[in-house]
Amino acid sequence: MNYRHAFHAGNFADVMKHVLLVRVLTYLQRKETPLRVIDTHAGLGLYDLAGDKAGRTGEWVDGIGRLDTAFAPEVEALLEPYRKVVGDVRARHGASVYPGSPGILRELLRRQDRGVFVELHPADFQVLNESFNSVSNLKVMHLDGWTALHALIPPKEKRGVVLIDPPFEQPNELERMGTEILAALRKWETGVYAGWYPIKASGPVDALVKRLDQESPRPGLRLELLVDDPRDPARLNGSGLIVFNPPWALRNEAEILLPALAERLSRGSYAGYRCEPFGPAA
Repeated sequence: MNYRHAFHAGNFADVMKHVLLVRVLTYLQRKETPLRVIDTHAGLGLYDLAGDKAGRTGEWVDGIGRLDTAFAPEVEALLEPYRKVVGDVRARHGASVYPGSPGILRELLRRQDRGVFVELHPADFQVLNESFNSVSNLKVMHLDGWTALHALIPPKEKRGVVLIDPPFEQPNELERMGTEILAALRKWETGVYAGWYPIKASGPVDALVKRLDQESPRPGLRLELLVDDPRDPARLNGSGLIVFNPPWALRNEAEILLPALAERLSRGSYAGYRCEPFGPAA
């Protein structure tokens, strides 16, 4: 409950997470049938990078702040929807605003789609509610994210995405994320689940993926961006996204995006990434 994402908005981890989220939605929206998107740990939804909190850390400078220069054409083609979302949000809310996942989803969801944004922190919920609950196809809920994960599935739309982005303040939250998603898959087997996690050292993630490879009834992808050497666990060295039921194109797209982002967002001489399947047919 003490974690406030405003201090970290727009950093390298946000860029990686949001670029991949946009790719998932872009693929799923190739079909006209409606989607349900559930954001279990939604935060504020919009963040002012010129504000006090973001200014204290300046993390966005080495994240979204490094994306001003164009990448190679094949990378830019995949980044274009993400760049458009950020541009549209800034046109509406101001040039220094960065969208969290609710802000991104608001721009991407079509009339036939539905979004549910869940936030437990009382102050953040109030801001989120004021910003998004009046949008006709969005609903904001004041609820524990893990409770919401199971209460809101399966949705009536039958197709959709669950984004799980916990604050990682509690012990064993990485292991809990794996347990909760495996349980959710038993209720809604065909949903796309994307679980974000920080990387200090690779060992805990290796252990989780080994378990998921053995227990998951559905295929998955381990996607990671490393901006520093993970052999030094005293710092945040990268971030990852575990995706269950990934769109078929996501692996190839990640193989283009992640090395380019790693090189651009690296803190020094170390830049790395992972794009590894797990589970059935891995």
